[in-house]
Amino acid sequence: MANRYTLRMELPQSWTIIDVFTGQPAVIRQKVMVGMGPREAEDMVVQMNVRDVKRRERAERKS
Repeated sequence: MANRYTLRMELPQSWTIIDVFTGQPAVIRQKVMVGMGPREAEDMVVQMNVRDVKRRERAERKS
């Protein structure tokens, strides 16, 4: 299963989490995931991809 989220460097030490399905910055709890530090962005993108895989697996089982 492909990852839904990836990182894009905007400026040195400023990262955005991108939703690869839409090409837009990801939004979590009404917060746009832009201007993040590298460590925070990397940790967050891993967590978001894990959650998304679990969500899609649950949806497939219900089908």
